[in-house]
Amino acid sequence: MTTTTPATSWLRSADPWRDTDVIDERAARFGQATTGVVALLGAVLGWPLAWGLMSAQLFIGLTLGRRWCIPCIAYFTLLQPRFGEGSLEDSRPPRLANIIGTVSLGSAALLWWLGSPAAGTAIAGLVAFLALVSASTGFCAGCEIYKLTAKLRGISPTNHDRVDPFDLPGLDAAPRSFVEFMHPLCSECQDWEQRLLATGDRLLKVDVRDRPDLAKKYGIAIVPTVVAVACNGEVLERFAP
Repeated sequence: MTTTTPATSWLRSADPWRDTDVIDERAARFGQATTGVVALLGAVLGWPLAWGLMSAQLFIGLTLGRRWCIPCIAYFTLLQPRFGEGSLEDSRPPRLANIIGTVSLGSAALLWWLGSPAAGTAIAGLVAFLALVSASTGFCAGCEIYKLTAKLRGISPTNHDRVDPFDLPGLDAAPRSFVEFMHPLCSECQDWEQRLLATGDRLLKVDVRDRPDLAKKYGIAIVPTVVAVACNGEVLERFAP
């Protein structure tokens, strides 16, 4: 008697419980949909307890991991095996969005119980709107805030204006090179790699999983981060994020 392995086991390139540096973008949108629906129901029906429970669930998932996140479990065990894996992205922007949702819904519930139901409903309504927009369109306000701050903190001519050639052997072999800080499971990183290779310029990749020291040194808060540098390490131009 032979056994067969489900097709999804080899189609899944990232283990959802171990490869937590990245996340399936569909999982993030499913989580936003769950948050949005709960926030909306609480606002329409006057259930501040729904906001409190959703805030608590988000907090538990953020602190204890995806195995304690009910929407994560539902997506990775029920939906992903059926529909397949979506594009993989840096998990830090959706994480900030969840932190904002946790604080906002917790504050909404607290305001209601302290005698300000209108203020609580307004905050929960805003959370519902932003979460459902994210789930339906892919535009995540919390993620964009994270990316903006990452750009301000990371490699740029106004921050780190130079990459040390000692960190990247071979940098001085060409007058202009691309440096990509990447994660091997990141879908956007792979797209950038193909685009950069097509230019014909030298490409130096830095796997942030293998070189966390360089990621920390250059303030890499999100992958992919792509810059063009001169042979002496001077940052000439920034392409991503």
